[in-house]
Amino acid sequence: MTEIWRDRSGHIGQWVCQGLGFDVRELGDHLTYGFSDGKKMLGGLIFHDGKPKQNVWWTIYAPDKHWCSKRVLKHMFGLAFKEMRFRRISILVSVSNAACLKFVQKLGFKEEGLLRAYRDNGEDCYLLGMLKDECPWL
Repeated sequence: MTEIWRDRSGHIGQWVCQGLGFDVRELGDHLTYGFSDGKKMLGGLIFHDGKPKQNVWWTIYAPDKHWCSKRVLKHMFGLAFKEMRFRRISILVSVSNAACLKFVQKLGFKEEGLLRAYRDNGEDCYLLGMLKDECPWL
């Protein structure tokens, strides 16, 4: 069973950002959760740039596809929508990351736009969002 734990030391947030190629300090205030199998890290999810009762951004890094289970998804969406009371979750996906795009769309995120030349390397990103009343995981 995948273990879910809150990152109180900052190590998971650093690990997530390092895996994605940026510095955790770029995020400002954030809250990170890690997912492990008890022996190794499977993935991490960072809540950042949240506006109370409005929007929060998610950054996900998961080198192991086994991080994701229905229990994990219900917990993470429950945190965002029920406990933290955000109205929506936003996420960016690089256009070159077709697997991630397919995954987040399967979770219920809807494509809302394209940010041209958004990444430091000039790559475009899809902007996706999910409203609380659209969430199938609550």
